[in-house]
Amino acid sequence: MKAIVCTQYGPPNLLEYKEIAAPECRDNEIIVNVKYCSVNFPDTLIIQGKYQFRPEPPFVPGSDFSGIISRVGNKVSEYKIGDEVIGMAKYGGFAKEIAVAPALLTRKPKEMSFKEASCFLYTYSTAYYALKHRAHIKSGHKVVILGASGGVGLAAVELAKYFDAIVIAAASTEEKLEICKQYGADHIINYSKEDLKIRIKELTNGQGADIILDPIGASYSEAALRAIAWEGHYLVVGFAAGEIPRVPLNLVLLKGCQITGVFLGSFAMRFPGKLETMRNELLSMYSSGNLKPHIQKVMPLDKTPEAIQMMVDRKAIGKLVIKI
Repeated sequence: MKAIVCTQYGPPNLLEYKEIAAPECRDNEIIVNVKYCSVNFPDTLIIQGKYQFRPEPPFVPGSDFSGIISRVGNKVSEYKIGDEVIGMAKYGGFAKEIAVAPALLTRKPKEMSFKEASCFLYTYSTAYYALKHRAHIKSGHKVVILGASGGVGLAAVELAKYFDAIVIAAASTEEKLEICKQYGADHIINYSKEDLKIRIKELTNGQGADIILDPIGASYSEAALRAIAWEGHYLVVGFAAGEIPRVPLNLVLLKGCQITGVFLGSFAMRFPGKLETMRNELLSMYSSGNLKPHIQKVMPLDKTPEAIQMMVDRKAIGKLVIKI
């Protein structure tokens, strides 16, 4: 079968589009015929050996996928051949087929396309877990979302509005901010031109942000933290800008705030029941018309390295999707 293979750690241009053996179906596994797989920021790290887990090359990257079950192991009873599913695995998605445990799958709603399904679980689950479980978002909260035009960022904009918060979207270009406004942002900040700390203070009437969701890191983190409200929540989601910031801890003391880590992978492993409940809530929101993934571009499987490079270069707006 055709797949994108990481044969050595390094940049996206080292990935290979090649023929590999189809996966075997073990007794407790399911084989999914992958229709689409979206690109997520962890893909840029895992191929460089810089993510929290490091599969040894050669391996197939790609975690967020949709497809149709083609084979079912003898000990699997939850699914059957022909079921349409959404999956979220550690890797293996950029291939014609993937072998996964049943717990990694969710049934795809009939009204959801395979294309949208492939870019739903990771981003919306991360944003929901951050805002609802970690920061306990409430109506009227002033929420600042850094990197708001990215996959997790736009999902956070939608969800924060769903929870009746006041959303301040921050991004680096006017094009990106325009998408944020379309997704419901009440205010926008172009942090390539404006002082992030000052603008957050201005837009919150000097009170600061109750919640700051940060998937980008670098110098933006300290500037945003200096504009957090008393007893605010600072959500550390990732470091898409490439630099892990060093934050003066005296700011945490003076602000009485909480800096909270958001790692969906660990949450999923520790609390699979809570993850399933969360996914069902999100899919219900989608079916009710409250959530709509923004797909910037659909690309063929052999163009996956280019799509991942777009993510590295921070040129992605919303989601990039690979048609398998």
